[in-house]
Amino acid sequence: MLVGKKEVILVDAKFPQDHDGIMKLVRSVTELPIRYVINTHMHPDHAGGNPAMQDIGADVIASENGRRIMAERHTPGLANIAIRDYLRMYLDDMPIDLYYFGRGHTDNDIVIYLPTKRLLIAGDLFALYGPYRAVIDYTAGGSLRDWTRTLERVLQLDFDTVIPGHSGLTDRKNMEGYKDYLTRTQDMVREMNKQKRSQDDIKAMLQSEFNWGGLEMRVGLQGVITEMQ
Repeated sequence: MLVGKKEVILVDAKFPQDHDGIMKLVRSVTELPIRYVINTHMHPDHAGGNPAMQDIGADVIASENGRRIMAERHTPGLANIAIRDYLRMYLDDMPIDLYYFGRGHTDNDIVIYLPTKRLLIAGDLFALYGPYRAVIDYTAGGSLRDWTRTLERVLQLDFDTVIPGHSGLTDRKNMEGYKDYLTRTQDMVREMNKQKRSQDDIKAMLQSEFNWGGLEMRVGLQGVITEMQ
């Protein structure tokens, strides 16, 4: 939540059932109106609350790809402001930069960069640490191969502090470690493909070496094996 002199900007709207809790938290800080909600991507735990936010007058900002996928799936709460690669906003005098750098968790992940604060809001391009995990939603255009390239572009920004999609405040070094984790994942799957190892062997490796659980397997296993051929 970013609070200005006249308005509030929220990053993500969570699930529909979270709306009342979000509003209670906002109102514990300020009575100012919520002017914008920025979706870091189109998954329902980030964008499901869009309709309720639009009902109270907020404009929703998302990537063009995210809006397209939600429209194709007839998902309510479509963004009325969509970005392709870059958008600069201002909250009072503070610049807020929105970037789409490429595929990763999905093909519609954007990061929010506050240059004067040296702060990055990463969404699910960097969601979890302690341990690292990687949910690659191939049905939404995700890509393990491209994810590291996307993070290389993110890391060209000048920031010290990172807010991940599903973990506590952390730093640039931790995000660099996450890129290395994804690179190792690519290398291991590619090598096992070369050795003609079975899907079960690769699944076991991802569980033991890279902390993959049921969600990661369900949305990403076959896609990773295919992509790392």
